[in-house]
Amino acid sequence: MSGDLLFEGKDWSFDTLQNIHDAVDVVARQELGLDTFPNQIEVITAEQMLDAYASTGMPLLYRHWSFGKRFAQYEGVYRAGLQGLAYEIVINANPCIAYVMEENSATMQALVIAHAAFGHNHFFKNNYQFRQWTDAAGILDYLSYAKNYIAACEERHGEAEVERLLDAAHALSAQGVDRYPRKRPISLLEEERRDRERRAENERLYNDLWRTVPRGGDAPRRVIDHQRALLQLPQENILYFLEKAAPKLQPWQREVLRIVRLVAQYFYPQQQTKVMNEGCATYCHYRIMTRLHETGRISDGSFLEFLQSHTNAIRQPTAHDPSYSGVNPYALGFDMMCDIARIVRDPTEEDRQWFPEIAGTGDEMATLREVWANYRDDSFIAQFLSPHLMRKWRLFHIVDEEGAPKLKVESIHNERGYSDLRRSLASDYEVGRNTPDIQVADVDLAGSRRLVLHHRVFAGKLLEIVDAALVLRHLTTLWGYDVVLEEIDATTNEVLKAHMASPEP
Repeated sequence: MSGDLLFEGKDWSFDTLQNIHDAVDVVARQELGLDTFPNQIEVITAEQMLDAYASTGMPLLYRHWSFGKRFAQYEGVYRAGLQGLAYEIVINANPCIAYVMEENSATMQALVIAHAAFGHNHFFKNNYQFRQWTDAAGILDYLSYAKNYIAACEERHGEAEVERLLDAAHALSAQGVDRYPRKRPISLLEEERRDRERRAENERLYNDLWRTVPRGGDAPRRVIDHQRALLQLPQENILYFLEKAAPKLQPWQREVLRIVRLVAQYFYPQQQTKVMNEGCATYCHYRIMTRLHETGRISDGSFLEFLQSHTNAIRQPTAHDPSYSGVNPYALGFDMMCDIARIVRDPTEEDRQWFPEIAGTGDEMATLREVWANYRDDSFIAQFLSPHLMRKWRLFHIVDEEGAPKLKVESIHNERGYSDLRRSLASDYEVGRNTPDIQVADVDLAGSRRLVLHHRVFAGKLLEIVDAALVLRHLTTLWGYDVVLEEIDATTNEVLKAHMASPEP
């Protein structure tokens, strides 16, 4: 492929964007074999980009005070020049929506289109986590429904009442997702239709649940066992449990909880694939922009501008650098993609020992597409972080034991440390380790209706007292009765601590 320059200088027009998109499309499909949703590219201003940031990056979302607060924070640091804006936002939808800022230069528009409209787009469409948990075809219609439904609730019940409910639901949104695979969920629109049909039946079931009061003899045990079965205890999805079983919630309040829960579930795969998703998009944009330069479609000056932005994105400060804030997912993801391509094309003897299934197979894009489709961050790192990359990154593993006077270097990047380094870094990306494992354990069905939750404690990590108190307060708002949260050692089942809260009068 070769031809005239797609653009000269920094200026661009809508025709330029179309030409860039078409040229990128050729490289993406014919040379990289990417499989994407159709693209919808929208040009927005910096203020609109700030607005999109504030509302979790979605083009449509219901109103909530926290979005406005976030907008003010972002705008303040942006106007003060303390932080720049990302050049793009991309929505996992069909068609895939990619926002580009009108302030971008022509080179940056090409970079964004290659990165978001093709790299992220391919990942959204093909990774099993997104295929399992998200509905790309229905998300925009569902967000439109959610926005209109909550606006109608505000008119009918008052903004303060709706905000109070949303505050409580948002506080529990991390505990409002299903974490384990099950059969493919139905589309959001179909789920909405079915929910309307089920609502009358659910209300009947709910009334049976709380109307039945044990009287004596053998009947009480059977009734309570039946009620527990209806409640599906224990239940890991707390928002789902409250939506179905909270005694005092009105139907419109249950529907609001359902909206918050489904939106939280939509974002769940992104939490598990940050390194892979950014690594895929960054590797794709690098290959595409390089190919456009090699074939004369962008100039030397544009390519240097691209390289500057690309290098900034994959910069990994050292642990001693004041700007260090952990592992940069762009850097780790891009380096791992390049490393896999190297192993496939030109492996060393060490690579052949560690990666016998892919070393020297010769088709790096086929291997990468397979990896992008079938892994999430923790399993990806556990499977593909190579000794070569561990040496390049100079990785080491530090253990901070409670009560120990000093930190301990458990392993370094040598023969004895490779397996431990890979295992320990992979564990940092397990979502379950970073989100407290809290489940609804029981309900006092025969008397006080007190709700009992269990927090499974690993490695002695108890909840922060202040955070636990705030979340319990929101929980009592939704449940309507006393709530007790017991922290239980995951290995001994010993109750280490208990938190209790009662609803405000």
